[in-house]
Amino acid sequence: MNNLVLNSKYPLEERTAKFGEDIIRFCSGLSLNTITQPVVNQLIRSGTGIGANYMEANGGSSRKDFQNKIYICKKETQETKHWLRMMKVCFPERLDTIEKLWAEAQELTLIFSKIVSTLKNGKELVKTSN
Repeated sequence: MNNLVLNSKYPLEERTAKFGEDIIRFCSGLSLNTITQPVVNQLIRSGTGIGANYMEANGGSSRKDFQNKIYICKKETQETKHWLRMMKVCFPERLDTIEKLWAEAQELTLIFSKIVSTLKNGKELVKTSN
């Protein structure tokens, strides 16, 4: 997990993709049983869905479509935080990594919340180069 993305230097598309990759890497090393398997599956779905939905948002056919997809990104990040909380119970020995992933999910939640708020207020988003 040395390449865990924990800073905001990356464009959001890259950052959400890296986050999904980090989730996959983390989950691929876990030993699973009937209790932990569904939790891991849900974490992978929600954690990788953030980037997929962001890609869909960028390809949206209208402002409303973009706004809806961004809202889904926000919901996916919130869901991911829930599953990471459950992972703390399933894999307490991996607490450090889980907390780093949770912190990144929290940052993504705040980013998508701000985008949703900006769009709801009728403002235009300004793209910045990093």
